[in-house]
Amino acid sequence: MQPEPLESVNPQKQRKGLNRILHASGYSAAGLRAAWNETAFRQEAILSFVLLPASFWLGTHWTEVAILSGSVLAVMVVEILNTALESAIDRIGPEWHDLSKRAKDLGSAAVLLSLIWCVGVWAAALYKHFA
Repeated sequence: MQPEPLESVNPQKQRKGLNRILHASGYSAAGLRAAWNETAFRQEAILSFVLLPASFWLGTHWTEVAILSGSVLAVMVVEILNTALESAIDRIGPEWHDLSKRAKDLGSAAVLLSLIWCVGVWAAALYKHFA
């Protein structure tokens, strides 16, 4: 005899089609609002309001525009993932632990690498444009 399937704790798992997309969009908007409360994300977002339009001015081909704007968006994505990681670790407890520190340090390193990549892409594009 087959065991009865347990009802999902998350109602999102039961949704289908457009209803699922609409609810998922609401969760994404809530995530962006939560990210906005983080100082680093807010700074990067404000800078993106300048850099994203500038990528259309600086890029001479759609691929250059995509690389320039993609490097900016990648920083924001990595920052959101780092914040999510830190939040999950903080939920476990405030106690100091080697693995918690390591996870947070790795998230921070990922943000740093994405920033270095973004700065490198923009520096190369500006050099090409003005040199």
